Amino acid sequence: MYPTLYHALSDLFGWEIAALKLINSFGLFVALAFVGAAFTLRREIDRKQSLGIFQPTQTTLTIGGPVSWTEYLSQAVVGFILGWKLIYLALNAEVLFQSGLPQRHLFSLEGSPILGLIIAAIFVGWRYWESRKSGKKLSKETVYIPANQHVGGIVTVAAIGGITGAKFFHLLEYPEEMVRFFREPSLQNFLGGLTIYGGLIVGGLSVYIYALRNNLKFLPLADATAPGLMLAYGIGRIGCQVSGDGDWGIPNSNPKPDWMGFLPDWMWSYSFPNNVNGVYGARPAGYTGRLIGPDDPWPIFEGYGTYLDPGVYPTAFYETLMCLIIFGLLWSVRRRIVTPGRLFALYCVFNGLERFFIEKIRVNVEMDLLGMHVTQAEVISTITFLSGLTLWAILGKRRKR
Repeated sequence: MYPTLYHALSDLFGWEIAALKLINSFGLFVALAFVGAAFTLRREIDRKQSLGIFQPTQTTLTIGGPVSWTEYLSQAVVGFILGWKLIYLALNAEVLFQSGLPQRHLFSLEGSPILGLIIAAIFVGWRYWESRKSGKKLSKETVYIPANQHVGGIVTVAAIGGITGAKFFHLLEYPEEMVRFFREPSLQNFLGGLTIYGGLIVGGLSVYIYALRNNLKFLPLADATAPGLMLAYGIGRIGCQVSGDGDWGIPNSNPKPDWMGFLPDWMWSYSFPNNVNGVYGARPAGYTGRLIGPDDPWPIFEGYGTYLDPGVYPTAFYETLMCLIIFGLLWSVRRRIVTPGRLFALYCVFNGLERFFIEKIRVNVEMDLLGMHVTQAEVISTITFLSGLTLWAILGKRRKR
């Protein structure tokens, strides 16, 4: 496992760039997931725009005039944080990160105030120079904004709402992790543990509100997002697999089936060495986190050197494969499904099926529901599946009318 980009490049290529310890591998793939979703969304909105499904929206913009003090202040704050903390850590990474985790420095008051003030002054000066260069007087202009110009806004509100919802739903399931975050604040303790359905629900509501405010047809927009949502989920699961963030399966000590003989052993059962959570000790799911020893076949990364015994199902890898297959299916039929909303309904059906069945071999907290022991994800995936079927049927009846 590679907890950070530093560990990956060091192990694979021998590159020792200490500053890269700041880049968590799970967070990196989350960012790539949003990039992938934005790319497919842009392609789909461009296509629907060319068909006349999306029309440009009219808005009034204020052009020129003096820059407000709040904008200068925001530029100064961003510049100060960049210089005081991030640039300082990057320049001193070789010394600071020799021992311990870099998050300890990131979430401390340690930094360079002087460097922060310098970068803040540069940011403010640059904004002032830009305003003087434009030299335009204050005026209001009516402009038409094509639908594809909303991609950035849609992805931004989806990211904010999605991460907030994913974290909130996770804390409902694991409230003790809120205590852990405040006791040991780190980017991993914040990003680690995200419930995908919480992200879909809150992120979806955020996009719905954005669509209403910007006069975008929601059902065609939902269709445009569907393939990208599946692609983004698959890319995000790569991050879970690469970092070993705890999103793995139940213990699997069974022998690998003969039909999988040509595949690597880790695709059947994996010990997640150097997982980012540093799991140590017995766990209720039936595996134990043990320290990697000198005779084990893995390197030892400081602060992370544990593995799972016995190995577990690499469910994140399985989900990546299923998500990519579903993405390919949705992408291939998107031109054939002409009823607005039906492609999104199909996404809900496949998303619910995929998550429901993977839960059978995932480690998760069970709850008692009407005498049945189920997980939160099983309940929501069932609702998602049934909602997709219902939406498909309702939209089909509307089309016939």
